[in-house]
Amino acid sequence: ASAFVQHAGHSVNPERQEGPHAHCIEVDRNDRYAVAADLGLDRLLVHRFNSHTGALAPNRPPFAEVKPGSGPRHTVFDPTGRFLYLVDEMASTVYAFSYDPQKGKLGPLQTISSLPKSFHGENDAAEIAVHPSGKFLYVSNRGDDSIAVFAIDPGTHTLKPVEYVSTQGKSPRSFGITPDGAYMLAANQKSDSVIIFRIDRNTGRLIPTGQSLAVTSPVCVKFLAPE
Repeated sequence: ASAFVQHAGHSVNPERQEGPHAHCIEVDRNDRYAVAADLGLDRLLVHRFNSHTGALAPNRPPFAEVKPGSGPRHTVFDPTGRFLYLVDEMASTVYAFSYDPQKGKLGPLQTISSLPKSFHGENDAAEIAVHPSGKFLYVSNRGDDSIAVFAIDPGTHTLKPVEYVSTQGKSPRSFGITPDGAYMLAANQKSDSVIIFRIDRNTGRLIPTGQSLAVTSPVCVKFLAPE
């Protein structure tokens, strides 16, 4: 191991946030900083990253906080590398942050629900992704069993809801967007299916293709470049 960082602390939910729960880590576009989303701490911890040695060190400031009980899950940078989006699993919210790639500093811009106003019930938000064009953002909802589609304002980089699309199954834990931005594959963990949507390049809307894959308990979708 080139580095080991032990998170410490807890947040307000005694059942799910009794201790740290590092859920994902993502290195920025310049390989200078690594941002770790910790569900148990309600923090995004920022580490200075040495891409030659693999070493991590706390940044200054060392973290950005979200509303207590939110439960940060996954993050994604936009194509410019100057904005970062976070999905909170427990609160089903999406945070938009500005990002200073020189200092590794996050600045909160917006918090918005991942759910339609008509939904009332239990939900755990899961995956988040930005379209390759940088114009749209997508979030999956386990409970509403939907993909939330947002338009990204080109000036402010804040989010505006476009639509909420059924994934035609239960518990869409993950989805993947093809590198050309033409299609999305949504993985329904509890109904053993991967549903294929076409993406409207102008609006970001998802259009069912009628095609699907039978996969046992799918939990992650990634696309790899051919060799």
